[in-house]
Amino acid sequence: MAENMKLTVRVDKRWIEPAKRYAAQYSTTLSKMISEYLRAVATQDQAFDETPILRRLTGVLPNDISTAEYDDYLEEKYGG
Repeated sequence: MAENMKLTVRVDKRWIEPAKRYAAQYSTTLSKMISEYLRAVATQDQAFDETPILRRLTGVLPNDISTAEYDDYLEEKYGG
């Protein structure tokens, strides 16, 4: 079994609650989500678009929306 290590990550606070809700919706934790992403980056044993989390996110946003528009939407919806 791999040894776990504590890691402090600084993230814009407006993303924390939506990320926690997302994790709960998919019966996981922020730690597991971050760990899965880091594992994929470190091992490169699969393309990023094949990771379970990214597969779930694929197609969530319409093709014609920009990242800035989505940021504005999240800020309006969750405050900021």
